[in-house]
Amino acid sequence: MTNDAALSPRLLDLLVCPVSRGPLRYDKEAQELVSEQAGLAYPIRDGIPVMLEGEARKLDDYPAAG
Repeated sequence: MTNDAALSPRLLDLLVCPVSRGPLRYDKEAQELVSEQAGLAYPIRDGIPVMLEGEARKLDDYPAAG
């Protein structure tokens, strides 16, 4: 199974950050849903977003690319 599957735009419209209740940005390359407001990135595993605060990484854990 590949991790390169795109998430449905409809699903992305429905999901919000469980911490901030704010919008999420889909990072296809990293396979994460990013909450800028909360400073967290939620992993996507096997095409399923893992929306648990304990599973998210803090955005400052790794330097931004580019």
